[in-house]
Amino acid sequence: MIISVVGMGYVGLVTGACLASFGHKVFCYDRDPAKIESLKKKIVPVYEKGMKELVEANVDSGQLLFTSSPNPAFRISDVIIIAVGTPALKTGEPDLSSFFSATRQIGESLDPERFTVVVTKSTVPVGTWSKLASILGSQRGGHSHFGVVSNPEFLREGNALWDTVYPDRIVIGACCQRSVKVIRDLYRPIIEQSFGNLPGIPPRPGHLKRVELIVTTPVNAEMIKYAANVFLATKISLINEIANICERVGADVTVVSRGVGLDHRIGPEFLKAGIGWGGSCFGKDLASILHTAGKYGYFPQIIDAAVQVNTRQRQKIVLDLEDLLGDLGGRTIGILGLSFKPNTNDLRDAPSLDIISGLLEKGAVVKVYDPVAMDECKRQHPELTVTYEYSAIKAASNADALVIVTEWEEFRNLDLKQLKGVMKQAVIVDGRNIFAPRAIRKEGFIYKGIGRPDK
Repeated sequence: MIISVVGMGYVGLVTGACLASFGHKVFCYDRDPAKIESLKKKIVPVYEKGMKELVEANVDSGQLLFTSSPNPAFRISDVIIIAVGTPALKTGEPDLSSFFSATRQIGESLDPERFTVVVTKSTVPVGTWSKLASILGSQRGGHSHFGVVSNPEFLREGNALWDTVYPDRIVIGACCQRSVKVIRDLYRPIIEQSFGNLPGIPPRPGHLKRVELIVTTPVNAEMIKYAANVFLATKISLINEIANICERVGADVTVVSRGVGLDHRIGPEFLKAGIGWGGSCFGKDLASILHTAGKYGYFPQIIDAAVQVNTRQRQKIVLDLEDLLGDLGGRTIGILGLSFKPNTNDLRDAPSLDIISGLLEKGAVVKVYDPVAMDECKRQHPELTVTYEYSAIKAASNADALVIVTEWEEFRNLDLKQLKGVMKQAVIVDGRNIFAPRAIRKEGFIYKGIGRPDK
C-alpha cells in the first residue's frame, strides 16, 4: 500500500517507520520543514530505543520518505494517518487546531476517483470522527469516496517500537466494512506476526502468535483510548495514596504493592509508588475526559481525584526536603533525572519541572543531570535558573540533598561511597524507590523514599 502519515512526533514517526518495514511505501509529512530536512538526513528528533536504526534502514531501502509538500502524496495514498499533537487547552479540552488543519488539507487533496481511508491516531474527544468525516465530505463537494477510521495508539515512550509491532491489541473503529478491510490488510503483518526481525527492535516474544483485533464503532474506539489511560493513571494515583498511608503506619509500599499485584485481578503493572505520572498522554487525556463529561452534565469524581493526587505527589518532594533540611533557602539540591520516564528525552508534563520550580521558589540552588534530556530542557525551558551537570556525581557534588526523579538505570548503579564523599550532607530523597533503604542507610545516608518506613 501507499501510506501517508501526518505529524512527525513520537506516534507519527514510529508508525511510519514500522509500516515501512512491512513493505508499505510511506510518505511522512510535517509542517515543520526543518524537522523534515533533518529526517531526510536520518537525524531522528526523538530519543527512542531502536528508532535511529529503523529509520535509517527504511530510508536507505526507499520505503520511508519525508516530505514538506503533502498534496501529491495524499492524492496517491490508500491510507492517510493523522498523528498530529492535540495538547490540552486551559479549559482541559484538547487543542484540535492542528488536527482540523490537517483534515482540511487532506480533504483538498483527495483523489475523487480513489478510495482512501483517513485514520485518526491522534487522541481526540469522543465524537471527533463525525466532524472529521463531515469536513472531508464538504471539502470534496459531498462525495463519499473515502472512509474514516478511529485507530487509537497505545504506545509507551521508551518502548514505542516494541508496542507497535507486538501490541496487546489493535482497535479499529469504522462504519463501513470496506474501510475495515483496508486497515486489517494494513496491519496484517502485525496481527498475524508474520514479519521477520526488524532493525532496532528485539525479536518477537515466544508467547505471541497472533494479536487481538477489535473492530467496533468509531465512538467506542475513541472511548477505549480514554478509558485505558484513565484506568492506568488512576491505578498509579491509587498506589501513591496507599504509599502515603504506608509512611504514616510504618509499612513499606514496595512490599504492599507486590502482595497486591500478585492478585491476578489486579496485576503488578502500574503499581510502583513514586512522584506520579507525567508525559504527553495521561494529564491531557484525563483533562479531556473531564471536560467531555462536564459537557454532558456529569462529574467523574474518581478521575478528578486521580489528577489531584498526582499533583500532590510532586509537591510532596519539596515538603519532604523541608522536613529533612529545614529552610531550603540557599540549600543546594541535586536533581537526578529530567525526562518524565527513562529511555526518552520527553519533558512534557515532567514531574521534574514542577519539583525544580518549587525548589527555586523556596530559594534553593538547583543542579541537575539527565543522561539524554538536558539539551531538550535548555531549549524548552531557558527560564529555569539551574546548573546543568554532566554526571550524577557532579550533580551531587556539595549538595545538601539529592533527589531521584527519573529511574534511569545508571542511577541504580551509582557508587554510594563515592556519592557520599562528594555531598555536603548525605541526604537522598528517592522519588522512584530505586534504592534499598537498609543498604543505603548502612552507607551513612539519611534516606527518604516514597511510602517506606523512615527507619
